[in-house]
Amino acid sequence: MGIILATAGSAVGLGNVWRFPYMTGQNGGAAFILLYFACVFLLGIPGMISEFIVGRHGTTNAARAYDILSRGKPWKLVGYLGILTSTIILGFYAVVAGWCLEYLFASAAGQLRGDAAYVQTYFQSFSSDPLKPCLWAVAFILITHFVVVRGIRNGIERASKWLMPALLLLLVIIVVASCLLPGAYKGIEFLLKPDFSKLSGSVFLEALGQAFFSLSLGTACLCTYASYFGKETKLMQSAVQIAFLDSIIAVMAGLMIFPAAFSVGVTPDAGPSLIFITLPNVFQQVFAAAPLMGYVISVMFYALLVFAALTSTISMHEIGTAFFTEELQAPRSKAAWVLTAVCSIIAVLCSLSLGACPDIHLLGKDLLTFCDQLTAQYLLPLGAFLTSLFVGWYVPKKIVRDEFTNHGTLQGRAFPLYLFIVRFVCPLCILLIFLHQMGVI
Repeated sequence: MGIILATAGSAVGLGNVWRFPYMTGQNGGAAFILLYFACVFLLGIPGMISEFIVGRHGTTNAARAYDILSRGKPWKLVGYLGILTSTIILGFYAVVAGWCLEYLFASAAGQLRGDAAYVQTYFQSFSSDPLKPCLWAVAFILITHFVVVRGIRNGIERASKWLMPALLLLLVIIVVASCLLPGAYKGIEFLLKPDFSKLSGSVFLEALGQAFFSLSLGTACLCTYASYFGKETKLMQSAVQIAFLDSIIAVMAGLMIFPAAFSVGVTPDAGPSLIFITLPNVFQQVFAAAPLMGYVISVMFYALLVFAALTSTISMHEIGTAFFTEELQAPRSKAAWVLTAVCSIIAVLCSLSLGACPDIHLLGKDLLTFCDQLTAQYLLPLGAFLTSLFVGWYVPKKIVRDEFTNHGTLQGRAFPLYLFIVRFVCPLCILLIFLHQMGVI
């Protein structure tokens, strides 16, 4: 249960609580959500099972697991690609996670109270500060480090057994408070009543991309955690459970944000600024008559963001830590420090490029945007695409079937459908995502 919760935590992160709501707002609400659910089952679950198969069969870090199944062929580079991708993501993800930490302490200290212009200025001055965002980002990486360094059972499993229930509890409390606000029904209707006139090819591709990124496909995370699965773990059942939990939390995040936003007339397509600029104003307005309640909800909300971010950073840190531990034959503590140092450097450079040192840029973009686009538009789709081809066409069918059915102890009625999807549907879907990210379609 602990490692399944940890695997679910790798999928549940800021992508659910931050990205999913504003993607939903920008793409028409409930109709987008229905497409998202369809894409999770079309692409997400088969993709997760494929990475589970590689990881559990190899029972080692992602690079070595691909090497074992490829028998020394270049396919092993897919594992290295996943490790590289997760390291870059952890570096810039820690910057945004550090913002969440800052806002948690600022909301607890009552510093986010003021008019809309004050809140916007607060974020701009903080994010462009040369020191504070760097310190928060490194602090978040260090918190992650001290969880991972304690090992799988005493660190990651124990943290996941505490973080995931706490995250769910906070989410439920804020959802209830949000849905009880005057005029909240408009936000609930927006989220749950489909308007199919909003659907288009672009919305479908956005839903496909959100499902793809939300489940951590292509980062080697699922492969790494699957190496800790027991032989009795039911891979398809675990994938369905994780995808279900991930999707439910994403919808609950929408129920947390949209009723409150509609209650004060905030548009649902506020975009990435929703969390750090729009919502502090929403909390003040909707709880103007009960400022203590607004204070409590604000603190709980940013605590929720911190927990969601931490479940993901722990997973990403474990990928590189497992790799360095086994490939360098180093103690786990030293291996973790190697990754912590590398990611801290990336985080500091990304943070400085946002304002304090604008000369730090690549291809005309600040370093955080460049790393985000590099991983989201190129490395993640490439890793997932190659994994689907690898499991679908290269790995012997007997090995894939044996892992899927736990060596015949489970019924394999769904196996032909799974293999068809991995061979044909997943590569096509990922190719569409890639072309859409590139602006070709």
